Amino acid sequence: MSARIYKPARSTTQSGTARSKHWVLEFAPDSRREVDPLMGWTSSGDTQAQVKLSFDSKEAALDYARDHGIEAVVLEPHRRKPNIRPGGYGENFATNRRATWTH
Repeated sequence: MSARIYKPARSTTQSGTARSKHWVLEFAPDSRREVDPLMGWTSSGDTQAQVKLSFDSKEAALDYARDHGIEAVVLEPHRRKPNIRPGGYGENFATNRRATWTH
């Protein structure tokens, strides 16, 4: 069995970091997905592809994979660049602005 260990990205619809502080071990699919000829649904006989295990740290996920004989590939998370600008919206109306403010 092969698996990948990664840290999920935060939800794009929320500003918080919920569900992105843990590491996930996800098994790679062993067989192709098939289209059911009657209903047109996509299905697979591989049940391991449905399994996702959560861990508090990358080391815990690697230890689990090593203990159970799972070949795991670690995908390091991408760090986002901080987009912090000095001031904020209130600075547009400050009395000590150097430039004129227009609509």
